[in-house]
Amino acid sequence: MAVSMDEFLKQCEQSGDSAYAALRSLLERLEDPATRTQSRVFLSDLYKRVGDSDQCLNKYHFRIQDVVLEHEADQGRKKLTMMVIPSIFIPEDWSFTFYEGLNRHPDSIFKDRTVAELGCGNGWISIAIADKWLPSKVYGLDINPRAVKVSWINLYLNALDDKGQPIYDAEKKTLLDRVEFYESDLLSHCRDNDIQLERIVGCIPQILNPNPDAMSKMITENASEDFLYDLSNYCALQAADTDITALVEIEKNSPHRFEFFMGLTGDQPICARTAWAYGKAGGRIAHALSVYSCQLRQPQQVKKIFKFLRNGFQDVGSSLDLSFEDDAVADEKIPFLAYLAGELKENSSFSYEPPAGSLKFRNFIAGFMKTYHHIPLKSDNVVIFPSRSVAIEHVLRLFSPRLAVVDEHLTRHLPRQWLTSLVIEASEKNGSKDGITVIEAPRQSDLMVELITKLRPQVVITGIAQFEAVTSSAFVHLLDVTRQIGSRLFLDISDQFELSSLPNTNGVLKYLAGNVLPSHASIVCGLVKNKVYSDLEVAFVISEEEAIFKALSKTVEVLEGITTPIRQHYYGCLFHELLAFQLADRHPLPERDSGKAKSAEVIGFASSATSVLNNSELSIGEEEKSSALIHMDVDQSFLPTPSAVKASIFESFARQNVGEGEVDVNPSIKQFVQSSYGFPTGSSSEFVYSDSAQAIFTKLVLCCNQEGGTLCFPSGSNGNYISSAKFLKASIVTIPTDSEGFKLTDKQLNKVLDTVKKPWVYICGPTANPTGLIYSNKEMESILTTCAKFGARVIIDTSFSGLEFDGEAWGGWNLEATLSSLASSNPSFCVSLLGGMSLKMFTGALKFGFLILNHPALVDAFYSFPGLSKPHATMRYAVRKLLGLREQKVEELTNAVAANTKTLKSRAQRLKETLVKSGWDVVEPQGGISLVAKPSAYLNKVVKFSSTSEFKVDESNIREAIFRGTGLCINSASWTGLPGYCRFTTALSDDDFERAMDCIKRLKDALKG
Repeated sequence: MAVSMDEFLKQCEQSGDSAYAALRSLLERLEDPATRTQSRVFLSDLYKRVGDSDQCLNKYHFRIQDVVLEHEADQGRKKLTMMVIPSIFIPEDWSFTFYEGLNRHPDSIFKDRTVAELGCGNGWISIAIADKWLPSKVYGLDINPRAVKVSWINLYLNALDDKGQPIYDAEKKTLLDRVEFYESDLLSHCRDNDIQLERIVGCIPQILNPNPDAMSKMITENASEDFLYDLSNYCALQAADTDITALVEIEKNSPHRFEFFMGLTGDQPICARTAWAYGKAGGRIAHALSVYSCQLRQPQQVKKIFKFLRNGFQDVGSSLDLSFEDDAVADEKIPFLAYLAGELKENSSFSYEPPAGSLKFRNFIAGFMKTYHHIPLKSDNVVIFPSRSVAIEHVLRLFSPRLAVVDEHLTRHLPRQWLTSLVIEASEKNGSKDGITVIEAPRQSDLMVELITKLRPQVVITGIAQFEAVTSSAFVHLLDVTRQIGSRLFLDISDQFELSSLPNTNGVLKYLAGNVLPSHASIVCGLVKNKVYSDLEVAFVISEEEAIFKALSKTVEVLEGITTPIRQHYYGCLFHELLAFQLADRHPLPERDSGKAKSAEVIGFASSATSVLNNSELSIGEEEKSSALIHMDVDQSFLPTPSAVKASIFESFARQNVGEGEVDVNPSIKQFVQSSYGFPTGSSSEFVYSDSAQAIFTKLVLCCNQEGGTLCFPSGSNGNYISSAKFLKASIVTIPTDSEGFKLTDKQLNKVLDTVKKPWVYICGPTANPTGLIYSNKEMESILTTCAKFGARVIIDTSFSGLEFDGEAWGGWNLEATLSSLASSNPSFCVSLLGGMSLKMFTGALKFGFLILNHPALVDAFYSFPGLSKPHATMRYAVRKLLGLREQKVEELTNAVAANTKTLKSRAQRLKETLVKSGWDVVEPQGGISLVAKPSAYLNKVVKFSSTSEFKVDESNIREAIFRGTGLCINSASWTGLPGYCRFTTALSDDDFERAMDCIKRLKDALKG
């Protein structure tokens, strides 16, 4: 260098103009190939010498800092090193937001294109575009001549490494080949030099439009720093210390007049001179900001939608309406339709998801919390529920507190008995199976704290008033008081949580950014704030306590099954869009205080819940989950989703202005149960719908408890349903079944019902789960006649039926004739029909359960438990459409269902043969997706998979032995209720079924002796 480091800094220290002169000399040497390397090394040494701080900017009138660009999709470098000086625009958060917005576009938007950036400032966005997308050329343009000079310095700073050597990209070019900077009033440089542009971007705080001649005379390299800074960093709401004297100067020397306003609400414009005087006197000034844009809405997503429609779904095209009056609606719906189109096109079926919720969706939520609110959550801190009300009810059932205080805004969907009970003190005399008392409380924190202090509840569930939500003080107060008295706190943030790229300040989340969530506290959030479907909800609960996460996950599995995937897909798409709008890890996460993370002793899980969660055979824990697992232990289909189903799902979301009649499924369900089972419905029949049949079943268990009834399960019933009944503290009796066929007989039923008061009989049919055996019409007539004799409530569960292997041979059901003959036998006798669509039509992400009630007392009892997850209108539309196609016997649907049923039949036969050859006794199924088999050759024998994996097999560990040794997940006898018999489901993908066959053979090979 011509000057030493000390001499350079001494010159910079004198003034901003002196610093700029020194930097301009440095640029001249960078431009000279002979001195370029030495000058770039000087810049590196300069950065090491002065560092990155505001102090450097104040002292030396320049600053060198790193701009972090890290993003999961980035192909380029992770950061840029950039210089700024006071007289140019200094990058702020909203300019980073602009660049994050560019990241939402596909790579093709800039690749090999000629691009111009208007108002480039210090050039960082132009350089970032060139580095990531490899355009043919980027022209950085700015009206401020000093900005252009500093941009060139920054270009050399990033085009060359610390040793002054060129940095080459994938195409063997450097940033010097791709980027140029010029002084330009908007696009004047490109226009004057006949440069043809393909893309123009600009993040410009203002665009001045004074007299051009006056401007050309005044905007010079030697203009004052204040003038140039005002020119570059002009904003809509002027800060109190912003000097606008340069704008007064422009008015003085030209006919142009700026428009300012007195305060944010002023509507009469004043000139810069008046505004300057008003501001000096303490007034607040503002100016108007107009933004104009012209664009094709979401062009890439629209292209993806039409590509999907052309791929065999042309008929759905007539239902597609992409005209929107509200841009916010378009910005939300079009990306989701594109996402849904991609999922339906690329996946033949939907994959297994754990009961805690889709791993991808939970990662999105954790990522949003980390990126936007700086809270370092992980997927195993988040549990998904169908809705906020379901989450709250399940929380209360998990802990079963003697007394709970609940925000009055959150009690609408809680059971009526909890809200009317006067049992506050624990008492065996007044105790019941559902002995929870809920006291409603106002949301205002001081009143809530007063109630908590006086009543000392074991569980508190509350939100925070809007006026208290801005700061964390109310939340901290609630944390402290609940910790002191040993209450569990579940705080609802649904009203304050925003799905926005610029979310408002949230005191609770701000607290969690700096503090670990205490073990006695959890966060509840219902997602309803979307722009398109105000009634489409999904909820999540956040806990940083591992035991709570596991217990809540298992509670969802026991009481709901899984949260319907389509809800998670919709909000997952919104989270994905927001995360794509942000650069990951641009801000380092602060250290969190864990001093108050551990709380005093609080209420544990209810004994009934603990017993079920510890002893019931639920899904394999997620900590052991991997892509290698094969799930033959879940009631889900992973067979190909028929095209008609995909079309119906897509159409249900693509349509706009859907009428009420188009989502009314009652007539379709009436016709379906009549044609399938001969089940009678009339004007007094009550139809109930939910996301799953299992969720409806849990409400029926509660009705049974309320009546003081006893649930009677045939041995060999669905293990998940039995776990649900136990969790809800139901009285349960097991009815022995025929030892050869494991079916219920009137003889055994008569013997058991003779000893039971108020019996509720559960029957799974026509196809029984787990055995796959079929009840004939004659067998059902005999069973129902016996139930009528004892005045039993009967639940017929058809959820696993409709996939009978030989439909003509078994003859079908005609329940109407049987029930009409039993109508007057006993007034308490009634039959409720439970069912679902997911397995019958292989609907994948579309989950739908129904219940038909025909007894007024039972209808009243059922609706006293209101917290049921209801299927959204889009799902009802799709189900109605599919049932219509089924009734019309449309070949596309009927052939696909028949093909999948044929696949299940052949797989059942092959699985049976493989098991028999491997030493299992198999009960041959007649339909459905499962069969049972007994590992006779393995009991009390040793299987050895490796030197460290060896088991002596018995009924209690057969499941673990197979899982540990092969990765195959099945259900053991503790799930089936049949001594020694395990369950295998067959509705797997082709690859997984083949792997399952190999696992069974490997088990045989591992048998010692």
